[in-house]
Amino acid sequence: MSASPASTLGRGTKTSKASKDHKKPTPAALKGAIQLGIGYAVGNLSSKPDRDVLMQDFSVVESVFLPSEGSNLTPAHHFPDFRLKTYAPLAFRYFRELFGIKPDDYLYSICNEPLIELSNPGASSSWFYLTSDDEFIIKTVQPKEAEFLQKLLPGYYMNLNQNPRTLLPKFYGLYCIQCGGITVRVVVMNNVLPRAMKMHYKYDLKGSSYKRRASRKERSKPSPTFKDLDFQDMHEGLVFDPDTYSALMKTLQRDCRVLESFKIMDYSLLLGIHVLDRKPLSRGSRCDSRRGQKVLYSTALESIQGNVKDPEPVADDDTLGGIPAKHKDESLLIFLGIIDILQSYRFVKKVEHSWKALVHDGDTVSVHRPSFYADRFLKFMGTTVFKKSHPLRGASSKRKKNSLYAKSVSQEILSPLKEMKEEKKAQSMDNLDGNCKLFLLFMFVLLEALLDLFADGVEDRRASSSTIALDDPLPSLSRSQSDSELDVYLVSHVISIAES
Repeated sequence: MSASPASTLGRGTKTSKASKDHKKPTPAALKGAIQLGIGYAVGNLSSKPDRDVLMQDFSVVESVFLPSEGSNLTPAHHFPDFRLKTYAPLAFRYFRELFGIKPDDYLYSICNEPLIELSNPGASSSWFYLTSDDEFIIKTVQPKEAEFLQKLLPGYYMNLNQNPRTLLPKFYGLYCIQCGGITVRVVVMNNVLPRAMKMHYKYDLKGSSYKRRASRKERSKPSPTFKDLDFQDMHEGLVFDPDTYSALMKTLQRDCRVLESFKIMDYSLLLGIHVLDRKPLSRGSRCDSRRGQKVLYSTALESIQGNVKDPEPVADDDTLGGIPAKHKDESLLIFLGIIDILQSYRFVKKVEHSWKALVHDGDTVSVHRPSFYADRFLKFMGTTVFKKSHPLRGASSKRKKNSLYAKSVSQEILSPLKEMKEEKKAQSMDNLDGNCKLFLLFMFVLLEALLDLFADGVEDRRASSSTIALDDPLPSLSRSQSDSELDVYLVSHVISIAES
């Protein structure tokens, strides 16, 4: 076995010429190699003594070759020969221990029975596998995503130490399988939506509106995953009692600020809704398997109860850790978690946002600056998706009516001004030819990159900024507003140059 630095993670998927001559493995053989590889990696860790995690542990990559006939170090198997790479094994062992996952339980969940393949409702080409006991999701990731995750690990480690109760993904392992000329990188995570509970509605929510409606193909599926515009068409918001609403929003605020500090955007909230008033799902062996829940803080209810000191899982056979809520006269159980956090706002994403902003309203597209993305995400969740119940009405409802009237009057006054502004903007853009638009795009991206470099330099000089104070209140919007004003000035300046 050998160890190599993390820089090897993002290299291409080329293998030796001899391995390319082998027949490509079948999907079943690849799944089996993933299970065998994870089993070998976890078993190999048992020989290593427990110790504190060091900084260099996050960049370690262990590599071993597993021939089908076996060797002195590896078992024989009936899959094609393959190479296994295990990333930061000691760091991920610490994460599993933090969430109360014993090595034997981890191995049993992943390796005892065949993995269940899940459909992918998103735009990515990732594959998803679920363990038979509902505990773990195994997802394939791109080389850049795997590299970004390993770079993220030190900060992820610090934040989990401060707050293991979070709606962020819980990562339990990162592996790479090279078999028959195919390279697959997989990450093991917590499962947000238990199969033992029927999800009557599923949503992938970002807080944006541009192309945020489920496709016709997705809608035709037996259990489709809808998006932001679908939610607004189908629901008037999910109502929680004041304490639950406050705990949920506080958790989301803390998690979004953590993601913003890592320059992460384009993440989603995966939301599952079970309607209690409908015919209950027949309980079988899968629900019974959840009875012996292996992972701490893995349910939705546990994730938002930041002040609870009891380390034991709270899920039971009836709720499976769902959060109680209401929608009109229906009683609901809510399951949720933040997903897809491995998208960093780098140069390619800046080009994507800038180009879409030239054609559409830039504030409606999903790709945006991390600070703006977090603010928009939180506003959508806190006002449109989740709502707080108000048991006392009377005078408060009267005040609300008056405020709504005032709001409608102000909208009547401001809407013509907004329409005039948008029309003027559209006319000015139509007057520019293709070359000017390309020039604007280039200049805008260049200016954004320079601004980010300046901001990174300022952040580097702040020694204390590397540790995130999770209990801080939600920052005001003044920073994002000032950023937006600066961007408006820069864009208008570039447009004036182009027109001249």
